[in-house]
Amino acid sequence: MPVASARHILVKTQAEAEKLKQELARGVDFGKLARKHSLCPSGKRGGDLGEFRPGQMVKAFDDVVFKKALLTVHGPVKTRFGYHLIETIYRH
Repeated sequence: MPVASARHILVKTQAEAEKLKQELARGVDFGKLARKHSLCPSGKRGGDLGEFRPGQMVKAFDDVVFKKALLTVHGPVKTRFGYHLIETIYRH
């Protein structure tokens, strides 16, 4: 079964996620933005979620992590928790 490592930034609104994505595109550090803005406890670790397997996260999140390009910020991705910007670090 595949394993992946990802980091994310969780915010309440799509507009806030879009604004943060623009900051990332300008070169602002992902970890810095996660620590400042993410509503997830992982924000304290720069958004790092560690390793996980398919099915451990909600489906919309899994679909990005296990199917989309690595080392690219994807999103905003809407889940019941809010809006995520997701970067998959690796998967194997």
